[in-house]
Amino acid sequence: MTDANPAGKPARKPVSAARQAAFRTGLTAEDRAAALLTGQGYAITARRFKSRVGEIDIVARRGAELVFVEVKARNRLDDAALSVTPRQQRRIVAAAEAWLADHPDDGACDIRFDVILVARNGRTQHIAAAFDASPE
Repeated sequence: MTDANPAGKPARKPVSAARQAAFRTGLTAEDRAAALLTGQGYAITARRFKSRVGEIDIVARRGAELVFVEVKARNRLDDAALSVTPRQQRRIVAAAEAWLADHPDDGACDIRFDVILVARNGRTQHIAAAFDASPE
């Protein structure tokens, strides 16, 4: 018999300290990225949008632009850039399609996929149009 919580769902395994630290680092990086975008005149429409096909860290809007932003935090900016894999790009595009299905009026916007890199030393880099929705 498995342990269950009052709702009858199986109990979750404890989260390791390393995983908790990585989660906090990611949230801090997303906060920095949101502040950077706001400073560039974007309005943050959503953070951590989840769909069954993927997640988008930040959805931002400026005028007719709708930008889906992936945030990557690593020790160095180069390492962060290399961590945005083609597979992950496909999942972000799929999540953006889910967003557009939920928000049909956004289909008239100019859509873009950006990446914001955050290094441990605090440096950030915003890569506009880092990838597109076309198949490989």
